[in-house]
Amino acid sequence: MKVVIAGGKHEADFIVKTLKEEHHHLIVINNDRQFAEYISINNDISVFPGDPTKAYTLSDSECENADVLLALSDNDTDNYIACMTAKRLFGVKRTVAKVRNPKNVELFKKLGIDSVISSTYLMAQTILNESSVENIIKTLSIEDEKIVMIEIGVEEDFQMVNQRIMDIPFPRNINISCIFRDPHVIIPKGDTRIKSGDKLIIISTPTEKEEIIDFIQKKR
Repeated sequence: MKVVIAGGKHEADFIVKTLKEEHHHLIVINNDRQFAEYISINNDISVFPGDPTKAYTLSDSECENADVLLALSDNDTDNYIACMTAKRLFGVKRTVAKVRNPKNVELFKKLGIDSVISSTYLMAQTILNESSVENIIKTLSIEDEKIVMIEIGVEEDFQMVNQRIMDIPFPRNINISCIFRDPHVIIPKGDTRIKSGDKLIIISTPTEKEEIIDFIQKKR
């Protein structure tokens, strides 16, 4: 499958790593030259430095007739432009756009984007040793709320710190798809240990979301 990955940072790095293992034909475009170099070195793959909203960038990257384009920029408008340019001018069969504003989900679908990922942000505040600790939890709602992707930062007093994944009694319907341990992206196995400072990317269902967040944040 010919896949174009346009923009994004750690999520782009993770997708590149995953799809490369499946031997797909990847075209990676990123206008952040420093992060483009990081993705290239980390995955041993060529990254095209350029703006995916520009037709000449898509042309130079040879994305014609790709099976899918993933637009992962933090700017909703840029993702929309990249997707529609790819569909209309280069015959890309399917487009997927990440959006920060949930209101853009239905709008982008009506305007021709095939799949839209809505990003919402929840902030949880806890009290620890008379100090206020802010822990930001990011939730992506995928395919009309059927699946949620949760990003949770691990703090040093969490009960699971230094435990192996296989030894942690997780709630049902939970899958840790990857761990961001800056500057690395780790695809976890049973013997992978959770470390303080990790960011866990968790796939689950909406009904289990709150239970999972409470479980991950459980203190010692």
